[in-house]
Amino acid sequence: MTKARSSLISIDATPYYHCVSRCVRRSFLCGYDEHAQQSYEHRREWIEKRLFALAGAFCIDVCAYAIMSNHYHVVFHINADKAKHLTQHDVIERWLAFHQGPSLVQRFMQGDELSEAETERCGEIIEVWRERLTSISWFMRLLNQHIASEANREDKCTGHFWEGRFKSQALLDEKALAAAMAYVDLNPVRAAIADTPETSSFTSVKARINAIENDKTDVEGLFPFVGNPRENMPEGIPFQLMDYLELVDWTGRQCREDKCGHIDNRTPEILNRLGFDSVEWLDAYKHEEKGTLIGTESSIKDALPLLGRKRLCGFRLPAN
Repeated sequence: MTKARSSLISIDATPYYHCVSRCVRRSFLCGYDEHAQQSYEHRREWIEKRLFALAGAFCIDVCAYAIMSNHYHVVFHINADKAKHLTQHDVIERWLAFHQGPSLVQRFMQGDELSEAETERCGEIIEVWRERLTSISWFMRLLNQHIASEANREDKCTGHFWEGRFKSQALLDEKALAAAMAYVDLNPVRAAIADTPETSSFTSVKARINAIENDKTDVEGLFPFVGNPRENMPEGIPFQLMDYLELVDWTGRQCREDKCGHIDNRTPEILNRLGFDSVEWLDAYKHEEKGTLIGTESSIKDALPLLGRKRLCGFRLPAN
């Protein structure tokens, strides 16, 4: 049964979400369609470009992404504080980057004299836009509508391109965030499209590795890693980047060798810090797409009233 988006996404429960959109029937987002004998590889650039453009306008950060042949994954961070501190002009400029604004707002931007009623109405419109700049639903709408329109125009057809509403999962704690990001970044490896993370095209992990190779600390458009939680912590993902890359590499090797039951004796430091042992980590990774809530049992219980839900559901990660 379809759940209301308000019961799946709530900034009060968590700012982190894993979202997935899949193409309808045999439609190809990108890659090579053996059935049609046609390459759609160039569409990867469409979605990556649109993803970063929207992230630059919205107060929503991209933590991880992977663009596959008939679906894509994104892990988002909703930056509510950033939205609160935007000026009215900032909000307008960001929203109008992808929309046509009413003449009233255009007059406001031009500095025209407005009546008291017009000023009040303009302020109301701006506050609605401010709220939408933190909405994953609006972000995904603008992303998917654009890609669907471009693909249908190229295919010279009409109708649905996407399977339906995008799927979203609330990531309620650091364990859930780490598992979701690794799951997303390792999609090409798991699908046998790439051998290693650094050869996984159109993924966030490849972009981060390329930045390191070019002596850069951050990737423009991606939420940065800022290290372990501490006082006066800057905005970013609460892990060390090198710990995360080691974790992804280790997890990828376990996935390929899982049928042989092989578990590497070396465990990345981040696993110890998050309270996982290697078996627990792999279990969380393998079940990443199950359920709409992911976290420890206590995290899920705390989030239920914030999401307007009563039943204890979702994939439960082990507590420390």
